[in-house]
Amino acid sequence: MASTNQILIFLLAACFLFSGCGRQEPAAASSLPTTALSKAQAEIDKAPDQPLAYSNLAMLFMKEARKTGDFSLNEKAGSAVYRALELSPDDIPARKLAASLHLAYHRFQDALEAAKKLRSELPNDAFAYGVLTDAYMELGEYPEAVESAQRMVDLKPNTASYSRVAQLRVLHGDHKGAIEMFTQAARTADPSDNETQSWCLVQLGDELWRNGKFAEAEKAYDEAIQNYPGYFLAIAAKGKARASAGDHEAAIKFLTDAQNRVPSAETIVLLGDIYSIQGDEEKAQAQYALLEVVEKKLGSAGDQKRLALAWADHGINLDQALAIASNEFAVRKDIYTADILAWCLFKKGDLIEAKNKIDDAMRLKTNNARIIYHAGMIAKASGHKTKARTLLAAALKLNPAFDIVQAAEAKRALTELE
Repeated sequence: MASTNQILIFLLAACFLFSGCGRQEPAAASSLPTTALSKAQAEIDKAPDQPLAYSNLAMLFMKEARKTGDFSLNEKAGSAVYRALELSPDDIPARKLAASLHLAYHRFQDALEAAKKLRSELPNDAFAYGVLTDAYMELGEYPEAVESAQRMVDLKPNTASYSRVAQLRVLHGDHKGAIEMFTQAARTADPSDNETQSWCLVQLGDELWRNGKFAEAEKAYDEAIQNYPGYFLAIAAKGKARASAGDHEAAIKFLTDAQNRVPSAETIVLLGDIYSIQGDEEKAQAQYALLEVVEKKLGSAGDQKRLALAWADHGINLDQALAIASNEFAVRKDIYTADILAWCLFKKGDLIEAKNKIDDAMRLKTNNARIIYHAGMIAKASGHKTKARTLLAAALKLNPAFDIVQAAEAKRALTELE
């Protein structure tokens, strides 16, 4: 499912555009290094009519947003990009950054059109193909995404292109190939860029975790933390790994740490589910309420689909959940959105349409236990017992801890069928 992690992939290639990113005035973002901010301000003061100075400023904010998870910095980046384009509407660096920001704010069709225009003018520019790949993946246009990613890696085989190829291999159920590419992405990252290296290691760990290789996944997460201490994505992933191992106390420790740094939908829900399993409903409900607050605050930069999934899982606010999933699917027909829409339809009792959407979600044969579980539950409710048994067993075999609450539901359903 596309979330903060997917946004990081979107911005990854943009960070290689400039070797020396400019910065901005301290009042704009106190978390940024003062020396870098002073340098950026000096750049703009020296050349206030030069779009590159503003593009360098935007790059600073976008890179810092990726590193810290503070995506409000992308708003500041947008202001800088807007100023650059105001000075020079055809400026290539500013247009590239604008395309990246379209992705960050889930304006995938706008990103696609911007990238197509860049490609027509710069047919051998790898960056344009990176944006095309991201946009096509989010829009569910997978053959086009594969073609763009292949062109990108042919033009510039590096971390940015390898990570996109890896994501596509994940989508197509090529576990071995995905591991190979995520490993290659980590190895080819700039040795001085610890954050990018650790990002790749977290993606590698996630692919191992999705396929039930928990010990190997946790090893990748540990390496990511060691490589870049305090990295919120790696800490959250470590918490997920501990939860999968049944070590709830350690999981709470890591997840709370990650949530205090950057509250993400996945972390909030998992922490709530652990509290629920422990019988602390007050803390669990506080977590679920926090999810709604955070997603509303993030707005277009958030992951409303994840909110819809959480509501459907808990059987609450089903009309709102279905509305969110339907609206998302109207503009992006990727398999993860199709899956969540199918689950919301199932929870509302519309089994015919739920089956149509879950078939859509499974069209690439992705190794995703949650999607397979949803397909199994829909088959069970539709009276297809043999198919339901096969699917539920497959989901649990692939990843017996794909969701600490829903995996238990899958086991109960399988027991009923048997």
